[in-house]
Amino acid sequence: MAVTKLVADGRVHPARIEEMVSKAEKEVNEVIRKTGEDTVMEVGARGLHPEVVKLLGRLKYRFSYGENVQQHSIEVGNLAGMMAAEIGANVEVAKVGGLLHDIGKALTHEVEGPHAEIGADTAAKFNTQKDVVATIREHHDDDHSTVESFLVSAADAISAARPGARRDTVEQYIKRLEALEDVGRAFEGVEKCYAIQAGREVRILVRPQTVDDNAADKMARDIVKKIEETLAYPGQIKVTVIRESRSVEYAR
Repeated sequence: MAVTKLVADGRVHPARIEEMVSKAEKEVNEVIRKTGEDTVMEVGARGLHPEVVKLLGRLKYRFSYGENVQQHSIEVGNLAGMMAAEIGANVEVAKVGGLLHDIGKALTHEVEGPHAEIGADTAAKFNTQKDVVATIREHHDDDHSTVESFLVSAADAISAARPGARRDTVEQYIKRLEALEDVGRAFEGVEKCYAIQAGREVRILVRPQTVDDNAADKMARDIVKKIEETLAYPGQIKVTVIRESRSVEYAR
């Protein structure tokens, strides 16, 4: 914004640059505040701390695979609220949880860690309802402590999977999943490897004759380390190593 103003003005010197940057900062902060308020009104959420509303506004400038996170949050909030109404769950918790589920993405460049944890901790710091905090923390988990948490997770998947929501090409998507599976297959004793949940999880089936329980635990840690060292990916990837042994006999 500052550069655009400077080019339009034609006067580019140190004092003028500082003045334009200062004006641009004020304008961006005002846009963030207004966007946050409009977002809350659009979903119909109530009682949110002003700092939480401001973080929602910052999501206007955050994209994930070409999908605007602010618009995605509105979709998830509305979807979770509608599903909660259909099954008799707490509509307010589902709606607000869906709206805030990705709020950690407004801080991922400032705070280390998965965005679900960052978002949950931030929401808790500003006295957000405990049930809502749980939906934020658990929206990428397989296990959910409440019905509303599960609904937010489902709404998140529906919104992200909507045709046209993300600009990731099919070719790039397949390459990313194949790279993830290749990391798992490279370890000795692995029988099969599957990337699931759009690359958010990788499940590895090992041969029980060659990999014992302790080795399976170590393999999970080693695969996580290898993924972190070699792949670029958004969010977090869950690694599940499955060791299954069966005894089969036939009565003839």
